[in-house]
Parts: sequence; C-alpha cells; structure tokens
Amino acid sequence: MISSFRSAFLFGMLFMTGCSHPMKPPDSKAIVDLTHPFSEQTLYWPNADGFRLEKVFDGTTDNGYHYSANRYQAAEHGGTHMDAPIHFFEGGETVEKIPLDKTIGPGIVVDVSQKALKDRDYLVSIEDFIAFESLHGLIEPQSIVLLRTGYDRFWPSRERYLGTAERGQAAIAKLHFPGLSKAAAAWLIKERNVRAVGLDTASIDRGISRLFESHRILAAAGVPIFENLMQLEQLPAKAFEVIALPMKIEGGSGAPLRVIARPLTP
Repeated sequence: MISSFRSAFLFGMLFMTGCSHPMKPPDSKAIVDLTHPFSEQTLYWPNADGFRLEKVFDGTTDNGYHYSANRYQAAEHGGTHMDAPIHFFEGGETVEKIPLDKTIGPGIVVDVSQKALKDRDYLVSIEDFIAFESLHGLIEPQSIVLLRTGYDRFWPSRERYLGTAERGQAAIAKLHFPGLSKAAAAWLIKERNVRAVGLDTASIDRGISRLFESHRILAAAGVPIFENLMQLEQLPAKAFEVIALPMKIEGGSGAPLRVIARPLTP
C-alpha cells in the first residue's frame, strides 16, 4: 500500500510547472534547507518595502587585495521569517528574548497540499491533525508543527503565491492563500502543547483573514510562527529536528530566519 507521504508526493508532481525548485523524494539522511534566499525577488506583504542589497565596494583595493561589502535593507516580516509573540500580543516576547529551545526541536509535517492546491482559501483544520495522527501517531508535546500547503512551488510569483500581483495597501484585500484555522491553532496549544508552528505561505492566517485570529492565539501562548518556508516535501512526516535561527533583532517583532531540518539521531 502506498504511504500517505508517497501519495502526496505523486499528487504534487502534477503541479511541477512553475515550481521554484525541483521536487525530489525525501532523503532520510539529508539536511534540508527550508529557507528561501533573500533577494530582490523575495516576497513581502503588499504594503511593505522589499529586500534591497546595495553594493558598497567590490574590487581590488589600492593595496592590491580583493574586497567586497554590501548593505541591505528589508522589512522584518518577509521572505522566510519568524513572527515573535509581540507581533500580535501586547507584552509578548520580542525576537531576542525568545529562548532558542522554542525554535529548535523535533518536527512533524502535516501535508494538506491536495486540499490547499484546490482551494486558495483553505483552512487547515483540527480534522487534518486528527487524520495525521491516525497515520503517524499522536503529535508529541513540544513538537514543531510544519504545515505543507504546496504553495512554495509558486515562489517568487506574487500573483500565484499571494493571489495578487498588486502592491500597496489596497492589494491586501485581494490576497488569497491557505492558512491555519483559529480552532486548530487553539487545539495545537491546548491539546498538543506545541513548541512552534510554521508553514509554506506568507501568513499563518489565510490571505483573506482580517482579524488574524490564529496569529493572536499563538502569540498569546508564546508560540513562535515560521512563515514562507520551502521544500517541506523533502521531509518525512516525522522523525526530524527543526533548527530555526532568527536574526537577533533587539526589540524585533519578527526577523529573517534561517531554517533547516535534519534527521533525528537514534
């Protein structure tokens, strides 16, 4: 019998056109980079400034040696990044105060891509987590839960990834991409005591959200959120470790994130 992971992989092959990276079977021994590169193509919220890299010097100095240096500018919340609790909870932890044991730990991938790729406004539900547990066992306390919608294949197309190519404040009303339901966010905290939650879209709340309830629920519980992940199809359903290290911005409500996953050692 074909496993659920294998089934999801085969389904995903139908959507190869327009992928930002090739889809391959998961390698149980490989370290997987879950981070989109930062560049002028990096996607940000429609009303946010994007990433800029400006060259300071690149060449041979007067003393005869090569030297290269740049400066960069970017919003906190864009590209692969972390939302700190303060982002949606008054008095919540800022980036530099989040203990690293909240961003490093055993991970699971809940694959909802078959549903999400058919419905841009899909909400990951409690039922999706129950279905995962029926195949893979209970979600262990202090797990890092990663949600695979499959939307990373559309990166860096603004229209396909976010639902609109428009920019500016008015474009926010035209966003369409999947997210986590508020009921499922509360369930992950109360029933499974998760460590962190991440996904491969621009926000833990779906694009059409106006109240950002999942953000607020997770932030109030001190749960970090990882957004704009990639390559979740390269991971097994469980038995791997997530290492998510944010730029240590003092007072930050969020920060660029370098995220990797590696197999758990026996």
